[in-house]
Amino acid sequence: MSTTRERATGDLYDQLVLEDRVHRRIYTDQDIFTEEMTKVFGACWVYVGHASELSGANAFMTGTLGGRPIIITRDAGGDIHVLLNRCLHRGATVCRVERGRAKRFVCPYHGWSYANDGSLTGVPWPSGYAPEFDPAKYSLGRARVAVYRDFIFATLHPSPPAIEDHLGAARPLLDYWIDRFPGGKVTARSGAHRMDCQSNWKLVMDNSTDGYHPAFSHRALLQMAQRLGETKDMAYFAESPDDGDMYCRYLGNGHSFIDQRPNYRKPGDYWATQRPTPGREAIEARIRAQYGEEEATRLLDLTVGSQMNLSIFPNLLIIGNQIQSLRPVAVDRTILLWQATTSEELPEELNTLRMRTQEDFPSFGEPDDLANFGECQRGLSIPEVEWVLMNRGYGIEGRQSLDPDGGVTAPTTDETPMRGYIHHWKALMQSDTPVVAEGVA
Repeated sequence: MSTTRERATGDLYDQLVLEDRVHRRIYTDQDIFTEEMTKVFGACWVYVGHASELSGANAFMTGTLGGRPIIITRDAGGDIHVLLNRCLHRGATVCRVERGRAKRFVCPYHGWSYANDGSLTGVPWPSGYAPEFDPAKYSLGRARVAVYRDFIFATLHPSPPAIEDHLGAARPLLDYWIDRFPGGKVTARSGAHRMDCQSNWKLVMDNSTDGYHPAFSHRALLQMAQRLGETKDMAYFAESPDDGDMYCRYLGNGHSFIDQRPNYRKPGDYWATQRPTPGREAIEARIRAQYGEEEATRLLDLTVGSQMNLSIFPNLLIIGNQIQSLRPVAVDRTILLWQATTSEELPEELNTLRMRTQEDFPSFGEPDDLANFGECQRGLSIPEVEWVLMNRGYGIEGRQSLDPDGGVTAPTTDETPMRGYIHHWKALMQSDTPVVAEGVA
């Protein structure tokens, strides 16, 4: 039976999320932000890193899970753990560097020592504790972990769904993106663009499959390409994006998708429409001379983005060749990480070109988005204007279609994905799923 407070909370979200609009408070209210760090980022499968970043035994990296400091480790046996970075003794973090290699973590405060699977291995001067003190009862808190094709997810849900069920209709799209890499293996250990976004995390999610904004937000980038006298990547957003074969989809479970691939109809189209990259012409000449036209065209296409925008709720965005993840810090602050990817089976100079794509949209396009996210946050501070519209494409008969898997497909500029994911968010906020760390006495 629901408590009075829970009923009130449920009513609150019914009032804040309507069919075609949301109240500004879901972006600005500190209490809502605090609650979603438990109900969304505590109870969902959250992306925390890529297994290729934990190369070899005893590798580790630090991160966050809904604001909670965590350590992601690979033990000597190869198993991956997600540990709460908080000593059981007095609460200090036990790991204070971004990444490295360690068999154990020693709390700098009083010297309690933990293995990289989280188990307590020792305390200084143990005779000071009563005989019933049992170190086996005092491991670091652990999140539940699922690794899907090297993508590491963690949750504090006591009985989460299988990661395959959580991914749902996003799973075959993620598979397609991974299988585009030779050998079906992705490497993501070359560092990341780290961007400090002065906005709520949901403004980033709103934007992730928003096909309405590129012609305006990224006008400078598109005009730079147009000055070259050719049709380059994303130029189709500046024309009539709803008249072509592109589309957006709400996939269920909060996931969404924009498919730009219909603009690329034959081998070589990806490479031909890429914007200028330093070294491009010389590398292309060498690859064509070494591999022949057909194989060279296939390889060169792989240096360019996949033309997919896949948003996996609540914090993983697959954009082009990059992995983007977001870490909420405060109600009005989010850290964005853009990671370039490489393939161990591609010639090294093609991996160099893949890395240089970081100098394209992540450097020239994403700052446009960050500026708009920050300005949205400023605008949403005005209490007298309460509602944020998500009604593009809403209520127009025949404009969107229900897919056999339950998803909804619509023209590219429609806000169908936004409406879908925000209603999934609402359902989570109205739930009463407890979150629990394993291993805590």
